Amino acid sequence: MSNRQEGKGGMSIERLKSLVRERSKRGDLPLAERRKVMDGNAQQFPMPGGVSVEPVDLGGLHAEWHVPAALSGAPETQRTILYFHGGGYVIGSPVSHRHITGRLALDARARILSVDYALAPEHPFPAAVNDGLKAYRWLLGQGHAPQRIAIAGDSAGGGLTLATLLAARDAGLPMPAAASLISPWSDLTCATGSYESRAEADPMITPAGIRELAATYLAGADARNPLASPNLADLRGLPPLLIQVGDDEVLLDDSRDLAARARAAGVEVELEVAPGMIHVWHAFYQMLAEGEQAIAAMGDYLSSRWNSAERNSAI
Repeated sequence: MSNRQEGKGGMSIERLKSLVRERSKRGDLPLAERRKVMDGNAQQFPMPGGVSVEPVDLGGLHAEWHVPAALSGAPETQRTILYFHGGGYVIGSPVSHRHITGRLALDARARILSVDYALAPEHPFPAAVNDGLKAYRWLLGQGHAPQRIAIAGDSAGGGLTLATLLAARDAGLPMPAAASLISPWSDLTCATGSYESRAEADPMITPAGIRELAATYLAGADARNPLASPNLADLRGLPPLLIQVGDDEVLLDDSRDLAARARAAGVEVELEVAPGMIHVWHAFYQMLAEGEQAIAAMGDYLSSRWNSAERNSAI
């Protein structure tokens, strides 16, 4: 579909960009208010029907199961996505992203464990990575086979997905079947070329704003630390990756560089650059056809990777 056609909900990407720019003119809000507004997504963008929300305690770490009603059988026998929400490591929660995870759960026909990981500035790097690794260990400890697990995330959650994979690999844990990254923020040096080339095109992220988020999260830590900027890590041994990014994003080169470095390290990568799309356009799938299509593609990709991993485990 051309990015100039109307979306399923009657909105074009050009109209969406205009609305996002108008919203950005409201100015900066205090952090507590920004978190409240972000969680308000749950009212503005409701979770799709047929998906239940079940709170779960991962040994002191809060999370939510988002489970399609059509699934049956013991939880540990079902396919599972460990999901990390976006929000620059300072805002966001499983609540703010329920509409995305609910849709992905339906399209992937899988349970989603959405994690309420620690946020900065109260809990700076590497607190989020520690929580990501804890959540993955918890899944394995509950009997979920790695070939039935995938890890996914958007924006900062995409970077956290990679950092969790690296931490799990270095801890000697088995890798999941695959990972799926939406507009990942995976290089906190914030120095790639698209910070300049897409600055005018991106209605959602400004170079100055995202650099401020990086400083808040890092709290003095080195941005080149591999768990802060996975693009700079040794990526050998990671599972297959799907990377989806919009062509009009400041973070475009995070994805391009990640794909190139991962392939050079022997990792199987599929990179999808969507013409005209903005940061995490998936979040607007209820009004934008391209968003729904992107989530459906994620579901298809993960189903394919699970099928392959399960066949290989049976050999």
